[in-house]
Amino acid sequence: MTLFEDPDPATVVFTDGACVGNPGPGGWAWAVSEEEYESGYEEKTTNQRMEVTAVLQALGANSGHVHVVSDSTYVVNCFRQRWWAGWRARGWKNSRGEPVANQDLWRPLIDEVVDVRRGQIKLSWVKGHSGDPMNELVDRLAVGAARSRRGASAG
Repeated sequence: MTLFEDPDPATVVFTDGACVGNPGPGGWAWAVSEEEYESGYEEKTTNQRMEVTAVLQALGANSGHVHVVSDSTYVVNCFRQRWWAGWRARGWKNSRGEPVANQDLWRPLIDEVVDVRRGQIKLSWVKGHSGDPMNELVDRLAVGAARSRRGASAG
């Protein structure tokens, strides 16, 4: 161990959501490796809901420091651009004064990232369908869950 090595290194987890039709059957997935992953589905949902669900599920399954990598600007920008702070300040209304979409998912995710595990979670964006092997894996898992209407897990 070097002097500057993090004693609790982050688990890197890739996430993705998919929908067959929007709305339609949806799937979500997260993966740490080809040997450690989970996916699930919902009958009638949207792609955005599945993207947020994937991150929620990944954080629920992975404790400690976690680096979430997502191809969803919807998810990553919520934290990068601090949309959540405005939503909270406006009583869970968006900038147009309307209720925040998907707040039943956003509230627990924001609570987990911002309040409960502050400083332990990092979110990064990766371009989807650009050849990143882990992004391609979670895409296959999420699409597969949506199409088959069943989840999978390993590890």
